[in-house]
Amino acid sequence: MQELAHLTAAEAARRIAAGELRSTELVAALIAQISAREPEVQAFAHFDPDQAMEGAKAADLTREKGEPVGALHGVPVALKDIIDTATMPTENGTPLHAGRRPVADAAVVARLREAGAVILGKTVTAELAVLHPGKTRNPANPAHTPGGSSSGSAAAVAAHMAPAALGTQTNGSVIRPAAFCGAHALKPTFGLISRWGVLEEAPSLDTIGVFARSVEDLALLTDCLAGFDPRDPDMRPAPRAPMRPIAMSEPPIPPLFAFIKTPVWEKASAATVDAFAELAETLGAQCREVELPAAFNHVYEMQRVVMLSELAVSYGRLYDAGSSQMSAVLRGLIEEGRRYAAGDYIRARRAQEALWPVLAEVFENFDAILTPAAPGPAPAGLDATGDPSFCTLWTYFGAPALNLPLFAVDGLPMGAQLVGARGEDARLMRTARWLERFAETGS
Repeated sequence: MQELAHLTAAEAARRIAAGELRSTELVAALIAQISAREPEVQAFAHFDPDQAMEGAKAADLTREKGEPVGALHGVPVALKDIIDTATMPTENGTPLHAGRRPVADAAVVARLREAGAVILGKTVTAELAVLHPGKTRNPANPAHTPGGSSSGSAAAVAAHMAPAALGTQTNGSVIRPAAFCGAHALKPTFGLISRWGVLEEAPSLDTIGVFARSVEDLALLTDCLAGFDPRDPDMRPAPRAPMRPIAMSEPPIPPLFAFIKTPVWEKASAATVDAFAELAETLGAQCREVELPAAFNHVYEMQRVVMLSELAVSYGRLYDAGSSQMSAVLRGLIEEGRRYAAGDYIRARRAQEALWPVLAEVFENFDAILTPAAPGPAPAGLDATGDPSFCTLWTYFGAPALNLPLFAVDGLPMGAQLVGARGEDARLMRTARWLERFAETGS
């Protein structure tokens, strides 16, 4: 049972497709793992073992009949509880949406079902996917935050309660909890995956992300999820080659990394400074430090203007109707967003494209940016979700970012973040596989 619960999504899919494993066996193992870990970790907002098992039985029956199967056939996937599901509640982490039952699946849920995945359950989110934490605890140490806002998805994967899960990122809500909990995660290029049917927070920044146990898993799920959807206004029709073959291939030459400390480097813990200094030294000529121009110092303020201005619009009706049922943190952010002038917002939006060419030039000379995923390991305490500032730049510019759980400090995971050029998600994953192997073997 425990061996099955530790399978990667890709390995589970291979074994199910080959007839070596039944989906019901895998789901039974995960149910046992959830029974053992969930009382402490509390990753799920909704989990019905009977419903999960029915989905697995249906997947097994489809295969037994010889019907076509998808790339994730029989593989359980958990969903952040801001992603609409027609067969499960979606309550968005707020009492204002208690008992909410969507009438249709979100686009990503429909794509998962088309690929044959079993929807395992809904994972805990911070309140309306912002900052006020939910009930989830860090699987590595329950006295520490799991991060947020995709806390339940990161914790469920790290605690082997789900082989894969979906989350969302508007600032640091995928990469940070993945780093804190010790999961692989990808926040893809902005506009790669449809957000139709997902809670809208700040539409100029909101991005669907993936948690899993390997880079191959990330590529597998992203291939299943990506694709043009006219219902998402930030998507554009364009041909796209499958990512998994590229991600699993060998780089033609050893990749080059641009080590960027970013303007918030003073927030880095001593453990982070030491870990990245050692990694950069070990990489040798494959890693060079790059300093961003002073204009990037203002990105954090501009990102806040964009995020909070849009958040204030997205949640304005909820605030007007039920602010007393919101946390003080969320109320304050909405009120701040309402105070920004239109000119502030327009300037902050224009800067997203005005500054991007500087980063594009970095990617002409380097395969990926190497930078911390968070200031350090997960902080102690459960009343906050940690500092997202090491993710802010990359989300603001819509670049793909990936967490690799390369380090640990006092039993707590600590992540290395890789950032790629827009649209180069597959290449970023290929580079991440190279770095992960290098970190393990030194070659």
